[in-house]
Amino acid sequence: MEKIKLGISKCLLGENVRYNGGHALDRFLRDTLGRYVTYLPVCPEVECGFGVPRESMRLEGDTKRPRLVTSRTKTDMTDRMLNWAAGRVKELEGEELCGFVFKKDSPSSGMERVRVYSDRGIPAKNGVGLFARAFMDHFPLLPVEEEGRLHDPGLRENFIERVFIYWNWRDSLKKGREVKHLVDFHTRHKYLIMAHSPKHLSAMGKIVAGAKDRPFDEVITDYQELLIEAMRLKASVKKNVNVLHHIMGYFKKHLSPDEKRELLDVIEHYHSSYVPLVVPVTLINHYVRKYDEPYLKSQYYLNPHPVELQLRNHV
Repeated sequence: MEKIKLGISKCLLGENVRYNGGHALDRFLRDTLGRYVTYLPVCPEVECGFGVPRESMRLEGDTKRPRLVTSRTKTDMTDRMLNWAAGRVKELEGEELCGFVFKKDSPSSGMERVRVYSDRGIPAKNGVGLFARAFMDHFPLLPVEEEGRLHDPGLRENFIERVFIYWNWRDSLKKGREVKHLVDFHTRHKYLIMAHSPKHLSAMGKIVAGAKDRPFDEVITDYQELLIEAMRLKASVKKNVNVLHHIMGYFKKHLSPDEKRELLDVIEHYHSSYVPLVVPVTLINHYVRKYDEPYLKSQYYLNPHPVELQLRNHV
């Protein structure tokens, strides 16, 4: 299939573009996830013309509207960076990105908790990098994350899942802005959405059910908003167990008593954190193939991303 395109801070791919001439290579992003996505690298400082190596910079002043200032000479680079960022995000509109991975703590690319220094030189970790803020304001629906947070297995799985779902959603819209495509998308993603938010799933189902009675552009806008909100919520163990029990219901006429007990035991082991999510999902996929269950074959929940990423081995 066509590779998903992600924006990424260039230093995370091992490029020597940092202020000190070094890099911040993340091997998972470059070597593992990089097998399944196409990266569009961005380095705000280099593209803005600051060069390598360069004087380090930091954010100062108001945390909501900080200034970008060089650390030693105190040269204000704010307007130069903001003007470049405004043009760069417009250029990125044509790239069909499905997300962005930012460099943590960067005064240009940090997504959150970037140090902003007061007039007294005291740092508060509640800022956002200037380019990262411009990007997120311009593309509010796109999944974004920092490489530091991606070391957390739950956040990593959630981010990559959001990226793949966003790609699926955009692909669905490319097929045609028709009710049948919306119904198909909602049907295939039902249990994945449920794992993130049963409340959102219910509201989205009502939108789909009434789609023929409203202007379709409004339907798409409302559905998309709820989809993005739902996927930003982490899928918890409790919600996954609920989904697994729902899915098990499709086998009530097929499974032998021993098979039912085995599946219930595996789900309970997952609930008790003895095994990761991949264990019950693998067993269910086995039964889907064995009993040729057509509805579950189409459920994205059972295969939301390449198994080689091993995302469900740790959640």
